[in-house]
Amino acid sequence: MTSPLTRTLRRIRRCRLCETQLPLGPRPVLQAAAQARILIASQAPGRKVHESGRPFADASGDRLRDWLGMSAEQFYDEQLVAIVPMGFCYPGRGHGGDLPPRPECASRWRAPVLAGLPNLALTLVIGRYAMAYHLPQAGTAVTDVVRRWREFWPEVVPLPHPSPRNNIWLRRNPWFEAELIPQLRQRVSALLRGRSQD
Repeated sequence: MTSPLTRTLRRIRRCRLCETQLPLGPRPVLQAAAQARILIASQAPGRKVHESGRPFADASGDRLRDWLGMSAEQFYDEQLVAIVPMGFCYPGRGHGGDLPPRPECASRWRAPVLAGLPNLALTLVIGRYAMAYHLPQAGTAVTDVVRRWREFWPEVVPLPHPSPRNNIWLRRNPWFEAELIPQLRQRVSALLRGRSQD
């Protein structure tokens, strides 16, 4: 018998809800399993991810895995890590980079996917669209919310997007890699050790 989450994921992968709004057509990219302990709540796939069909298969993913202290094998283990962006398909390019996630996606699919993830111990909330959904009381000014990370610790950790476009942000906010990242790596490491003892 298939689980509700498995049925939801099948429906998502066939979704054509905003097909006419997507410049490269629909290709939902996510990973999830009911056993996952870590949720990565991100924005939307970029063009490289759309082409590969694998979440964070780009420079952003390299940096994110470094922040977490995780190998690619661990990161892509859906029994450990669920990667559920606010929009599952590449939204296209705007003047300053990729367009925001399509709003139809979260309103239609987010609640049923999250309901199928009962074992989460850590949610990483990446960028302002994910913050608006997962931390609505905190606001959407990314720097402000990330600076207040201790308020949400240890269940939720707000993060800036790991894109190379944010190199300037990282230089302006050295406390992020000096203070938050070491704690985050320890938290992830503890969850990985717990998983190996199951």
